[in-house]
Amino acid sequence: MLNDNGNIGFEVLFNHATLGILVTDPEGRIVLANPFLLKQFGYAHSELLGEKVEKLIPRRFAERHVQHRHNFSRHPHSRPMGIGFDLYAMRKDGTEFPVEISLGTNETKDGQYVVAFVSDISLRKESENALKELNAALEQKVAERTESLSEMVARLNAQMKEIEIKDKELRNALQKEKELNELKSRFVSMASHEFRTPLSTVLSSIFLISKYESTDEQPKREKHIQRIVSSVNMLTDILNDFLSVGKIEEGKIQVRLSEFNVENHVSAIVHEITELRKKKQDFDYQHTGDPMLYLDPGLLKHIILNLLSNAIKFSPEYAIIKIWTENRPGRFMIGVRDTGIGISKEDQQHLFERFFRGANVSEIQGTGLGLHIVSKYAELMNGEVTCESEENKGTTFIVSFKTEQPI
Repeated sequence: MLNDNGNIGFEVLFNHATLGILVTDPEGRIVLANPFLLKQFGYAHSELLGEKVEKLIPRRFAERHVQHRHNFSRHPHSRPMGIGFDLYAMRKDGTEFPVEISLGTNETKDGQYVVAFVSDISLRKESENALKELNAALEQKVAERTESLSEMVARLNAQMKEIEIKDKELRNALQKEKELNELKSRFVSMASHEFRTPLSTVLSSIFLISKYESTDEQPKREKHIQRIVSSVNMLTDILNDFLSVGKIEEGKIQVRLSEFNVENHVSAIVHEITELRKKKQDFDYQHTGDPMLYLDPGLLKHIILNLLSNAIKFSPEYAIIKIWTENRPGRFMIGVRDTGIGISKEDQQHLFERFFRGANVSEIQGTGLGLHIVSKYAELMNGEVTCESEENKGTTFIVSFKTEQPI
C-alpha cells in the first residue's frame, strides 16, 4: 500500500508524465489512461474506460494482439513489447503512428494488472526514413559515380590496349626492320664471299674456252662450259635462298592448296635435280599410300629440292640417296636419307636457324638458309621437320604434314 505521500507522488507522475501511460485489468480492459496518452490518441477518458486495449491497435493487428496478450498474462515480466518489429497504434480518427511500448505488471488482490508505457516515435521514424532516403540517394550517387568511373576506366583500358597493340605493332615492325637490315647485311657479307668462287670459275672458264680453238679440243670446251653452268646454278641457288627468306620475313608467302599426284610430282623433282649429282651418286625413291595429295605443290617442291641439294652436297661420290613418301588419311610424310658427313648433336640444336652452318661444313659452299627455309615452308603447311644424324654416318630428314581432304 502506498502512503499519502506515495499516492501524491504517483498522481503527479501519472498526470504530468510526457509519455502515455495505460493500465489494463486481467481481461485486457482499460482502467486508467493518463492525460498525455489521451491527447496522443484523441480520446476522452470516459471513451476509453472499460474498453479493450485492442481499441488502440490497428484493426489488422488487433486479432493477433489478443493472443499476444494472453501469452503475456501466462508468463508476465517487465520487457519492451514487439522486440525486432515495427509497432503501430491507432488514434480515434483512424490514423496510425509508430510507437514503442514497454510493459510492466502489478499484482493486486483483484488480479494482475498490466502497465503500458507508450512513446510516439513518429519524429524518430521520420528521421530514420529521411536518413534511409539520404543513404539511398548517396548510394545511388555512389553507384552512378562508380558506373561513370568504371566507364572511364574501361575507356582508359581500351585506349591502353590500343596503345599496347600499336606499341607491339611498332616494336614488331622495328624488329622486322632490324631483321631485314641484318639479313641485308648478312647477304652483302656472304654474297661477297660466296659469289667470289663461282664468278672466278666463270671468268677463268670463259678465258680458257677462248684458247681452245681446234675441233679436237671440244671436250675441254665442254668441261669448262659445264663448270660455268654449275657456277651459274650455284649463284641462282644463293639468290633464291635470299629471296625466299626475304619473302618469309615479310609474310609474303601464300599457301595455295591443290590436289595432285604426289608420286609423279616427286619423281619429276628427282629427275630435275639429277644433273647436280656428284660422280656415280644415285637416287632411290619409293612411295606408299594414296598417290593423290592435297597440299601446296610449289612449296613442297622447294622443300624437296633443298633437302636433296643438301644430300648431294654432303654425301660422297657413289652414294645412294634415299627418298620416300607416305600418304595416309590425315598425314603425309617425306623422308630424305644420305650417307654423308652427318651433323653433330651440338649443331643439331641450331640446325633451322638462319645462316647457321655446321662446324664440319666449312669447306662446302652454302648460305646456311636452306634448312631455315624448309622449316618455315613446313610450318606454313601445318607441318614440322625432324632430323636424325650421326657424324660420318649420314643424316635423315623427315617432314610430316597434317593433311585435309579437298573441299
